[in-house]
Amino acid sequence: MEREIVEPVYKEIFPFWEEITEGDRDYICRHSMSVTYEKGAGVHDGNECSGVIFVCSGSLRLSMISDDGKDITLYRLHKGDMCMLSASCVLKSITFDVFINAEEDSQCYVISGPAYAAVSERNPSIKIFSLEAAVSRFSDVMWVMQQILFMSMDKRLAIFLTDESARTGSDTITLTHEQIARYMGSAREVVSRMLKYFANEGIVEVSRKGIHILDKKRLRKQCL
Repeated sequence: MEREIVEPVYKEIFPFWEEITEGDRDYICRHSMSVTYEKGAGVHDGNECSGVIFVCSGSLRLSMISDDGKDITLYRLHKGDMCMLSASCVLKSITFDVFINAEEDSQCYVISGPAYAAVSERNPSIKIFSLEAAVSRFSDVMWVMQQILFMSMDKRLAIFLTDESARTGSDTITLTHEQIARYMGSAREVVSRMLKYFANEGIVEVSRKGIHILDKKRLRKQCL
C-alpha cells in the first residue's frame, strides 16, 4: 500500500512510529492493505493470523462460539478502533479462537501479521504497545463475563442501552431485539420481555423504528 496514504493514520495510532527506523516504517506500510468488508462478511475466522486491523469506517463484532454453537459478543470495533486479537502470530499467548464479522459495510486497513511480527521482534516498543493493546481489550472481555455471570438481566439491559445511547449520541437505539440479544449473550425472548417491562414503566418506548429512551435518569438508576 502506498506509504503516503496510510502513514498519517499510523502516526496517529502508533506511539512507537517515530521511534522505529525508516526501513521498518516503510516495511509496515508496504505490507498494509485497504480492505472493504460487506455487511455480514467474515473478517477473522478462529485462530488464523489475519493481521492487525484498523477500522476506518463501519463496525466489526468480535465473538467467541461455544461447542454447541452459542456465540457471545466480546466487544465491537468502530471507526478509529484497532484489533490485535486477530493477529495470533504477533501475540503467541492467544490460544483461544476469536471470530470477527462485519456488522455493516466496513473499510479497514490491515497490516500483515507476519510483517508486523517481524518488525515487532526488532523493536521492543512495538511489542510493549501490542501487549498493552491486547490487555486493554481483555478488560472489556472480563466486563462482559462479569455481566453475564453476576448481573441481573434488567441491569445488563439498562447498561447496554445507556452505553449504546452514549456511543451513538442518540436517544433512539436502532437495533433489533435479536441484535441486542446477540450482543448481550442472551435470548431474543428474554430481551423482548425486559424491554416490555421498561416500556410499561415509562423508561423506554419500543416501536418499529427502534427503542427510544424516554427517561434517562430512571434508566441510569437501573444500572446501579
